[in-house]
Amino acid sequence: MHDRDDPVIRTARLEIRRPTIADAVAIASVANDPRVTANLRDAFPSPYTPTDARDWIAMSRIHPLQGMVIVCDGRVIGGIGLDPGVDVSRHGAEVGYWLGTDHWGQGYMSEALAAFCDHVFSTTSCQRIHAVVFAGNPASDRVLQKCGFALEGVARRAVFKRGRFLDANTYGRLRSGDAASGT
Repeated sequence: MHDRDDPVIRTARLEIRRPTIADAVAIASVANDPRVTANLRDAFPSPYTPTDARDWIAMSRIHPLQGMVIVCDGRVIGGIGLDPGVDVSRHGAEVGYWLGTDHWGQGYMSEALAAFCDHVFSTTSCQRIHAVVFAGNPASDRVLQKCGFALEGVARRAVFKRGRFLDANTYGRLRSGDAASGT
């Protein structure tokens, strides 16, 4: 999977671009909230510091779509990125995303995810994008459904987060846009 350039994705309200070192303090400010990390993997640090942001920015240089910031009115409000598949899954990827709490419930993530997925499918060989949502996060379930993802399965007690076992919902979207067809 390969993106042809250093992308900037624009929507009606947002810009999605690769982060720069100048974004580190803003990223940390938005990401350093336990409500943000409650539904993310433990690899996403909490508390989230400017050093963590700089580390993420450095990692995002590995692949053009692996780590991008979501910007609204010139301010970082969240992040989105791909974890490309390997070996027999090399034409697929997992998408992950997060949004600062001040921006929840305003449709930003649905807007960002839809544009991001369209960009991935139009500029890479990716055939399938999937996402995993921990039980108890209905907002993320709705975002994925709005963006054409279909629930593919529930892995029971698959996640251990904050001292509890949780189910994990896996959603998928295919290049064709027909998440249910399997083709």
